[in-house]
Amino acid sequence: MGFKCGIVGLPNVGKSTLFNALTNSSKAQAENFPFCTIDPNIGVVPVPDKRLDELVSISNSKKKVHTTISFVDIAGLVKGASKGEGLGNKFLSHIREVDAIIHMIRCFDSSDIQNVNPNVDPVRDLEIIETEMKLADLDSIEKRLDKKNRKNLDEKLFNILEKARDLINNDQDLEILNLEYEKKELKQSALLSTKPKLYICNVDEQSIEIGNEYTEKFISKFGEKSTIIISAEIENQINQLGDKIEKENYMKMINMKETGLNNLIKKGYDLLSLETFFTSGPEESRAWTITKNCTAPKAAGEIHTDFEKGFIRAETVSYKDFVENAGWLKSRESGKMRLEGKDYIVSDGDILNFRFNT
Repeated sequence: MGFKCGIVGLPNVGKSTLFNALTNSSKAQAENFPFCTIDPNIGVVPVPDKRLDELVSISNSKKKVHTTISFVDIAGLVKGASKGEGLGNKFLSHIREVDAIIHMIRCFDSSDIQNVNPNVDPVRDLEIIETEMKLADLDSIEKRLDKKNRKNLDEKLFNILEKARDLINNDQDLEILNLEYEKKELKQSALLSTKPKLYICNVDEQSIEIGNEYTEKFISKFGEKSTIIISAEIENQINQLGDKIEKENYMKMINMKETGLNNLIKKGYDLLSLETFFTSGPEESRAWTITKNCTAPKAAGEIHTDFEKGFIRAETVSYKDFVENAGWLKSRESGKMRLEGKDYIVSDGDILNFRFNT
């Protein structure tokens, strides 16, 4: 399934530079003026996983296929965007379909890069964006609860929209809805303000290792769990280096333990409760993304809907056992391969082979 993240923020906070770095491309313009990104850029990035390399080697696979993460780079939003200021509502609509929102926050000083506000204040900047998202949600809610449209809503969705409207009108956090309703119900509501969020503090090179006064202020209010400190410019420089060794040497030189992409993927998987299972054989070794507590038939459905419908059983080996026994054959001979049924909850790293009726 992979997952899809929308990158939002004020103009000139480094969104397009980060997008270029994450997707290792120059697809997004990165210019020093507001609203340089007119259409949303979408980049699909393979998720690095050393376990997949090991499976390819063990199974002598002809192909290696990573699971993916998609990034959507949205134009810079400004105060009043929900009412059409700047590039307005058109761009808020582009993030309604994403699984999570990445808030890009400016946490650096620069006389060279224009700031739409008079000073650097990451907390204020986030509040501007979140307010615009709430107002866009309110506009959407009012239209859907209009007498002409409400007949098309089921009772559960109607209740969610009514509760969301009350929360916004009373300046309360829509996170409350996550405690009262299931994820799939909230997803159906398409409300921006209920989507899972990651915060990226974009800093200069000197602040990568320990942050700065701006990141401290931000983290003290919003916490470390969903906050990542990244230098978009440094990420770009790393991706422009020729080979893996060059990149590793450069990262050591600046005391950088892992790339922003890897950190972002880890936190994204944690935020969305995702994990990975594998299929592996001589033709192909492949990684698949599923939600935690996923049953074997649902996992099979990620490969093909027919696999889920006709599911019989799953031949299952843990990653550790598969590596220690050098593949399927010895795993089976040593009793490490299990036959699991419809109620089996897939574990992260499982190697699966599905049996199904056509």
